[in-house]
Amino acid sequence: MANVVVVGAQWGDEGKGKIVDWLSERADIVARFQGGHNAGHTLVIDGVVYKLSLLPSGIVRGGKLSVIGNGVVLDPWALLTEIDKLAGQGVTITPDNLLIAENTPLILPVHGELDRARESQNSVAKIGTTGRGIGPAYEDKVGRRTIRVADLADEATLDTRIGRLLTHHNALRAGLGLAPIDTAALKAQLLEVAPKILPFAKPVWKVLTEARRAGKRILFEGAQGSLLDVDFGTYPYVTSSNTLAGMAATGTGLGPTSIDFVLGIVKAYTTRVGEGPFPTELFDADGDRLGTRGHEFGTVTGRKRRCGWFDAVLVRQTCATSGVSGIALTKLDVLDGFKTLKICTGYMLDGEKLDYLPTAANLQARVTPVYEELEGWSESTAGARSWADLPGAAIKYVRRIEELIQCPVALLSTSPERDDTILVTDPFAD
Repeated sequence: MANVVVVGAQWGDEGKGKIVDWLSERADIVARFQGGHNAGHTLVIDGVVYKLSLLPSGIVRGGKLSVIGNGVVLDPWALLTEIDKLAGQGVTITPDNLLIAENTPLILPVHGELDRARESQNSVAKIGTTGRGIGPAYEDKVGRRTIRVADLADEATLDTRIGRLLTHHNALRAGLGLAPIDTAALKAQLLEVAPKILPFAKPVWKVLTEARRAGKRILFEGAQGSLLDVDFGTYPYVTSSNTLAGMAATGTGLGPTSIDFVLGIVKAYTTRVGEGPFPTELFDADGDRLGTRGHEFGTVTGRKRRCGWFDAVLVRQTCATSGVSGIALTKLDVLDGFKTLKICTGYMLDGEKLDYLPTAANLQARVTPVYEELEGWSESTAGARSWADLPGAAIKYVRRIEELIQCPVALLSTSPERDDTILVTDPFAD
């Protein structure tokens, strides 16, 4: 059976939540493979809005097994808060429908404190983090001093892990003028949360391997977007994990041969939250209109998103680095009523035309977009469920995007409602 990876192909906020929810109806398992609670997905189901930060989008669908993979950094207190919030909306979450990989690293209060202290003291080049400790938690993971879910089950191991962790962090905190961490208090916090988290802990790699062998369909769900990838994004204005499709394999414990289709989620225009380069950003009435009509505010932070025209150069690049099989184009209806639309087809840099975004930060900041203008449409595309429902100019816009990014449209989304979706290619087709 086909297994599908869903990744954001821009800077995040492309509408992955709706698409994952739409696909999850046909999946048996939905697995989150990277990121933390700094990213969010908004689902609209039968008029009810669900906001998720850590939980896989499939959790709101009864009977779907949801998995948090080892590629995620997990704030256990944030997870429990999210579970309680969804319970208030009638969603029951138990170890029967949610699994957490035993080797998942934890985000601790010390990580959030360090994150916020660094950002507040860095007046030269702020990264624009959410201050939730994601970066410091990933640092501890690669520094081999993290506390993982499995460590919560053994007090002696926990003592060793805490000692190693705080040797590092207390030295950092001294340099930032912060008081040292109370070792006993941190241990007490972890021992208190342990019995609430451990029932969900499982060898996820084994569960998923057996499910795949049994012919189960697995939907791998990414957070953020490809342009925030720590290696291939607009560094250093990126997240601290790999957001590309290849992370689905290492972030859950399945090999790359388990991936059959990569679906890149792409907004019909471009947005970005936080700092960093944004070649097609608009500072005029068109940018304001995109933000207002698209309700462009972050699911987790509420921060206003920066808005701009569609950048085909960047999407073509991310389709290549994630090996995208087809894209899901979202929020086409936001463009309704524009007399003229623009698509970035290249960049100019010191008199030279480029067909990719250069790696060096100073060059990224200096590129200027080369635009192609297309005719807009006055008719509404909101709620369209077939090509016949779309204006001719809207179809031309979609087809031109396909040509420029060198990747076909597999799905077309025309509203936040899950059924307002035009299916072109079924990602789960065997």
